[in-house]
Amino acid sequence: MGRFAEHAVLVTGGAHGIGRAVAARLSSEGAVVTIADRDVEAAEATAAELSAGGATVVAVACDVTDRESVDAAVASAVEAQGRLDVLVNNVGVAGWSRFEDLEEEEWHRQADPTLLGAFRCVKAALPHLLDSPHGNVVSVGSINGIAAFGEVAYSAAKAGLQSLTQNLAVEYSPRSRRAAGLDGSVRVNLVAPGSIRTRAWEPEVIARIGTRYPMFRPGEPADIAAAVAFLASGDAAWITGLILPVDGGLLADGRLLTDVFFPG
Repeated sequence: MGRFAEHAVLVTGGAHGIGRAVAARLSSEGAVVTIADRDVEAAEATAAELSAGGATVVAVACDVTDRESVDAAVASAVEAQGRLDVLVNNVGVAGWSRFEDLEEEEWHRQADPTLLGAFRCVKAALPHLLDSPHGNVVSVGSINGIAAFGEVAYSAAKAGLQSLTQNLAVEYSPRSRRAAGLDGSVRVNLVAPGSIRTRAWEPEVIARIGTRYPMFRPGEPADIAAAVAFLASGDAAWITGLILPVDGGLLADGRLLTDVFFPG
């Protein structure tokens, strides 16, 4: 059955792009997957397509900016699956504007789902993850949280998600939990993608940006899904608090894409 046999997984933003690839990858390795997305029609279509191949995938409505919606989605996943072993935080909202043109409303439009959305999902899922011998959280961040690539509100939220990841990894480690006389622990890690070929990009733009990467191509959703699958699996049993760039070598190169993101 694969590395995720008898594992119950919840993937937020799983109807499209990276989230869809994650749902496909984990279900192909035996996981029972719940796709949580506010685009319910697309989530149901994705679940049906993946299930047609023999996987067990269901869809639930979820708006990560709404605490009640998140709580209901997690409750539905646990009720349907009987447990929850893995939470994948995949929702992120980006937008481009220079800082002097950035208004508070736009800041919240990007930061709320990207950072607070992950907070809400972890809060709702945590009691169930602590009951699981495989309990872990994998968040999808961005290299924007590591270096300056523009999109300041989105980037700041992704940087906050990295800090949340590392703090939770320590707070819910076996050492911390045992010191507090508590049972259960949760591994918490983050994958930081570079530029990925999704619907967020115009095809010609992402193709051009991809040529600036040392790997000479943009990333594909499957590249990120593979990294998420590793961190969520028993193969990463001694890994927690990790920020894993999956970026085609861009950060190692050191030559940032300033001419693309900051033209002129």
